[in-house]
Amino acid sequence: MDYYAHRVAVITGAGSGIGRALAVNLARRGTRLALSDQNAEAVAETARRCQRFGARVLTDTVDVTDRQAVLRHSAAVHEEFGRVDMVFCVAGVIHTGRLINSEFSDFDHVLNVNLLGVVNTAKTFLPLLISSGGGHVVTVSSAFGFFSAPCYTAYSASKFAVRGFSESLRQEMRLDGHPVSVTCVYPGGVRTPIMRNGRFAKGEDSAAVTKRFDTKVARMDASRAAAIILLGVRRRQAQVFVGADAKIAWILVRALGSAYQRLVLWVGRR
Repeated sequence: MDYYAHRVAVITGAGSGIGRALAVNLARRGTRLALSDQNAEAVAETARRCQRFGARVLTDTVDVTDRQAVLRHSAAVHEEFGRVDMVFCVAGVIHTGRLINSEFSDFDHVLNVNLLGVVNTAKTFLPLLISSGGGHVVTVSSAFGFFSAPCYTAYSASKFAVRGFSESLRQEMRLDGHPVSVTCVYPGGVRTPIMRNGRFAKGEDSAAVTKRFDTKVARMDASRAAAIILLGVRRRQAQVFVGADAKIAWILVRALGSAYQRLVLWVGRR
């Protein structure tokens, strides 16, 4: 029997990108799904794709920065399925531009969604994961969670924080003897609408940045990324690197230490 068959998986940010790809992949495997996104039409479309495989799906429109909304969603999931086996905290946003040209509100938006959204989701569902007897929290950081670059101060800050949060939570689960695994995912360039839907600081050429991301950075299809993630989760890996670019970045940081920043500047000036 497939590892994921008959399990209950919660996925935030399920309306597009990696969240949608995870949902469809799991639907094929017989997983019962609780899908949420801030975009009601998008998550409904994901649900339709999953239901074509006969999956049992609960959908909800949830802003992960709204703790009360996340709590209501958790209650609805528990009422529908009676249990939760795994939670994929995928919802995320990006902001591009130098800090001096950025609005406080844009910085707050990225931190609230990318970090506090993960905290809200993980904390809310943790009791259900513990009671399942073998739960799993899956967070999504980024290659920018250990490898920083100019013009992504908010995004890097949030993804570095997700990495630290995940490692600390993993230690807590082990220290307290709870049967909950924690996997932190580090995607490199994956083809998702995150940049097209992102925010940009004053003076940024949003069209050029988006085109560069789509043509030069985002080389991996979201469905391939989902397959890599699910393999790592099944193996209960602490870290999952999605793409050679993410793994190379990790190796460079470990090999060069803070000196990698000089390499980033050199590449950026070319």
